[in-house]
Amino acid sequence: EVQLQASGGGLVQAGGSLRLSCAASGFTFEDYAVAWYRQGPGEPREGVACISSADGTIYYLDSVKGRFTISRDRAKNTAYLQVNSLKREDTAVYYCAARRNFTVATMTRPFDYYSMDYWGLGTQVTVSS
Repeated sequence: EVQLQASGGGLVQAGGSLRLSCAASGFTFEDYAVAWYRQGPGEPREGVACISSADGTIYYLDSVKGRFTISRDRAKNTAYLQVNSLKREDTAVYYCAARRNFTVATMTRPFDYYSMDYWGLGTQVTVSS
């Protein structure tokens, strides 16, 4: 059974940090790019970051560049999203997702154009002022 389990969300003050984790099982993790998405209240879902399956190239949404860092630990079948300098507008449910053999460096369209193969349940991040 394929599973992507996101965790690590919470309530944090503006300027604070969290580390989100995405534990994968049921598929060959190393063959998949892993992405983080978020959906805020009344907002469409948007891709926040993605780390490629093969070459490790990374995509970031412009508004999170310099504040968020995506990484993966192949030995633990887990991906992470370190979120720093949080702002109120970062409040959202954060989801992790995976797509087989996807490489950021070969994108020819905006990231959100590409569909994902697997999705996990989200983890809530709430940033207070």
